[in-house]
Amino acid sequence: MILGGAQENTLITCKLLAQRGHDVTLITGPAIGPEGELLSQTKGQKYKTIVVDKLVRAIDPIKDFASYYEIKRLLKEIAPDIVHTHSAKGGILGRFAASNLRPRPKIVHTIHGLAFHSYQSQLLNKFYIAIKKAAAKRTDFFISVSDAMAREAMSVGIGQKDKFVTAPSAVEKEIFLKPCSDEEKIEFRRKYDIPKDAVVLITIARLVKMKGHSYIVESAKKLSKRFDNVIWLFVGDGIDAGEIKKQIHDAGLAERFRFTGLVPPEEIPLAVGSSEILLHCSLREAFGRIFLQGMLCGKPVIAFNLDAAPEIINESTGRLVEPENIEHLIEACRELIEDEQLRNQLGENGREFAAEKFSPEAMVDTIEEVYRKVLEK
Repeated sequence: MILGGAQENTLITCKLLAQRGHDVTLITGPAIGPEGELLSQTKGQKYKTIVVDKLVRAIDPIKDFASYYEIKRLLKEIAPDIVHTHSAKGGILGRFAASNLRPRPKIVHTIHGLAFHSYQSQLLNKFYIAIKKAAAKRTDFFISVSDAMAREAMSVGIGQKDKFVTAPSAVEKEIFLKPCSDEEKIEFRRKYDIPKDAVVLITIARLVKMKGHSYIVESAKKLSKRFDNVIWLFVGDGIDAGEIKKQIHDAGLAERFRFTGLVPPEEIPLAVGSSEILLHCSLREAFGRIFLQGMLCGKPVIAFNLDAAPEIINESTGRLVEPENIEHLIEACRELIEDEQLRNQLGENGREFAAEKFSPEAMVDTIEEVYRKVLEK
């Protein structure tokens, strides 16, 4: 249970379902890796949590087979009415294990993202698609966090339209809507050596190639020459942290970038609240919960125009940029860096939009309706 949007979504689902009286058991892998962990958030909840130690993120045939048999054993012992799987590895192993039980439980899968995409080899994409098609045959219903992911899955033969519904990923909004005090913001900036008058562009993501930090660094080469008061803040950690820092150093921009490393989830609102613009250049974003977090904090969002981004961001809440287009990225950043009044207006619009449309309660209402539908069949 590493830190990530899909994992946060799953924990919210478990928490609310348990609060509504459902008997919920979460089966998950260990929290291994530099990204941070969420397993500690399962403590003290009304649902049960079981950790399968060999259920790791990377493909490992020996561990994967062991995980499959352990999941199957656990499901047989629990005897659930519904098995609801999440993410890629857990979704595959969980659905195959559940489908081989007798009596067979109903099987629901949430698509938080798709393992196949244009930024990797076609051979690997064909492998992932074949596995997901096989798992789809064992799935009674799909829940997608965005319309974009549902369309993409169906376009390659994963599932059918009458077995899909979209339940937009949600954020527990109270901690983001609560304003941070001026004292807290001043202390946050002091901690990371950020000047009081700096315009801060914050990026919150794992430090890996797919999250697009390199595009931000490229844009900073020009923007830093035009704006003396701009600081770029990278929140998170990951396997490519060293490479990203080297790119910044080689560009002569070390004084303009700050790294926080891992930040506990409860401190993210302060990090965003102490910044002016949320900047996210990921090449793959099934939903983009960080967009909502930025909006709830009253910040405008700049992101690449792909996947689910246009379902959340528009001209009233931020700026969408052509993917990988550095000049477009520079222009979007320039506009918001220069215009404080525009930043504030977009931020206020985004706060209202996110608070109204993307609630945990609405997401779990949709999930419960899917459960009722599959149990009636």
